Amino acid sequence: MNGFARALALATLTLAGAAFAAEPAQRNLQPDDDPAASAVWQKVHASLFEGRAIAPAPPGMLQLDVPARAVDAAVVPVAIRAKFPQTPASYVAKLYLIIDANPSPISGIFAFTPDSGRAEVETRVRIDAYSHVRAIAETSDGKLYGVTRFAKASGGCSAPPGSDAKAALATLGQMRFRVDGDPWGTAPVLATLMIDHPNHSGLAMDQYTRQFTPAHYVRKVEVSVAGKPVFSADVDFSMSENPNFRFWFVPQGAGELRATVVDSREQRFVAAQALRDTPK
Repeated sequence: MNGFARALALATLTLAGAAFAAEPAQRNLQPDDDPAASAVWQKVHASLFEGRAIAPAPPGMLQLDVPARAVDAAVVPVAIRAKFPQTPASYVAKLYLIIDANPSPISGIFAFTPDSGRAEVETRVRIDAYSHVRAIAETSDGKLYGVTRFAKASGGCSAPPGSDAKAALATLGQMRFRVDGDPWGTAPVLATLMIDHPNHSGLAMDQYTRQFTPAHYVRKVEVSVAGKPVFSADVDFSMSENPNFRFWFVPQGAGELRATVVDSREQRFVAAQALRDTPK
């Protein structure tokens, strides 16, 4: 799907998702409801995947971790782990995160390369209502595999921000890396990218002005190691305030870990960390 087509699909699905979440019968989804019967999922499948077959992931092939009941619907931990070898001959190219009941159901599209080492991502999301949550893995040969979980959460997309607005703007776009492992070895290394950004959904009301805070959120993340891409994310306001992403990369020796982030107002932020300066 090209950029224009995907943008059109996202706009259509955002409206469909809002209508879906507003229907009383759908707000009361239960864990035993048939995931395939979801009206929003049927639209996502047709638009984003062009109706291609999605095979149920065999046990151990694709893991989706999301709490059955969220402690805080605005900060729900999610992890997707694809147990495929990341080799030049065959690898997981993308992981898709779909949250049916969110106003924008296509919450994240995460891309990987053989230099990622592992096709895994951990992050935190907003969930607006009881929902089926789906992870779809797309391999380099175009095959699709899926897994679904059910999460009980409510009001995450309209929850007020947890930080002061002025303080959030003062650090807007600041980023930090954390590397867990030996970036000079040969095994894949786990890294975390932390981004200071309010990630306003546009659906939360300011408690003082009684006006809705305009949407302003991270929409694109690209990470490279020594100039080689290892992780990227197309995301939206389904990501929690101050987004962070945990991912893997294969060490490349000397070089730097570099992240480029673009938000919904086309503001661009860049951060880099020399791997030789990474504490062991």
